[in-house]
Amino acid sequence: MMNRTLAQADVEMARILAGELDRQQHTLVMIPSENYASKAVLQTMGSILTNKYAEGYPGARYYNGCEFCDRAEQLAIDRAKELFRCDHANVQLHTGSQANMAAYFALCEPGDTIMGMKVEHGGHLTHGKSINFSGTYYHFVSYGLDAETDRIEYDQVLDIAKECRPRLIVVGASAYPRILDFQRFREIADEVGALLMADIAHIVGLTAAGSHPDPVPFCDVVTSTTHKTLRGPRGALILCKAKWAEKIDNAVFPGIQAGPLMHIIAAKAVAFKEAQSYGFREYQRQIIRNAQALAQSLIEEGFRLVTGGTDNHLMLVDLRSEGISGLEAANALEEANIIVNKNLIPGDERSAAETSGIRPGTPALTTRGMKEEQMQVIGKLMARVIRAPQDGTVLADVKQQVIDLCADFPIYEDLYD
Repeated sequence: MMNRTLAQADVEMARILAGELDRQQHTLVMIPSENYASKAVLQTMGSILTNKYAEGYPGARYYNGCEFCDRAEQLAIDRAKELFRCDHANVQLHTGSQANMAAYFALCEPGDTIMGMKVEHGGHLTHGKSINFSGTYYHFVSYGLDAETDRIEYDQVLDIAKECRPRLIVVGASAYPRILDFQRFREIADEVGALLMADIAHIVGLTAAGSHPDPVPFCDVVTSTTHKTLRGPRGALILCKAKWAEKIDNAVFPGIQAGPLMHIIAAKAVAFKEAQSYGFREYQRQIIRNAQALAQSLIEEGFRLVTGGTDNHLMLVDLRSEGISGLEAANALEEANIIVNKNLIPGDERSAAETSGIRPGTPALTTRGMKEEQMQVIGKLMARVIRAPQDGTVLADVKQQVIDLCADFPIYEDLYD
């Protein structure tokens, strides 16, 4: 039984995975939180380390037989500290949400006041949404974007901080297309006596490569996922200054997690090594160039972008003038093999299930090797679909062009070699 391949052991699941491989190969994946992990990362995630329980930390496990788990996790820690130039790294987090939970546990007490960006303006659920644990266990006060510029106005953030006097200020977003000024947030935090935490889940690769300002010198704690722009396995990590190391580690284990996923931790180590290469730095720069080229193409097609463009890997397209919801646009685009997600925009009157915007991004397209020329083409294809979402002829024509484009930039051709 142990030596049977997946195709031999479970034909149905083998077919599902084959279908997903085909989908990824023949669609334009433009959800900015998605990317293609390398073959090395995928192999490590499927490694024998999945068999081992290793509660605790290197050198202090609650199980025997952890010699190689210790070595793998320490390698991931050391590489993360080198990559992000930080005092301490915890690489055991399963998800970005759990990383934020652990950070709050370490820095705050239940009921403490925390400031975070409104979800409707680009923040994450864990930045204080009432239906999330963050809004349940802590008193969140939200800051948002200026009504005229759709950008963070730091004087407004300071005014809110002076009024609510938070224990912690969270800076970071899931849908904000502009540079985050961590130094200015540090100044605001210092003025009101608050701690500062950055959630860089989306921009982590850009930050590691020096293509976005670095939060580590200014923040007490930094949380992030390890996929998205970092292109590693689905998981997370926490970076912090030395003074918070013990509290962060205790908040992760035994605070919110027990057994770490050693195969994922090992894959994080591989991704951290990949991110230290010169090619990775150029890759991140190309992500931004591609995003700006795609944004310009959409603007030329007559679409309004929130903030008028982008400084990073994503953009928000306001569809209110097009007479179509984000849900309708995303579904029509998927029919044409273009994968984006619907997204709330500032001032949105539609629900989060429908939205008035979409959120395209360029990490996965850049991983395929696409450049600015392809972004111009993709912007035009998106416009055709959005403006004729029920036209089967248009959808079929765009879909074929997408399939042809994907064939010119193949992925995972030797995945199972």
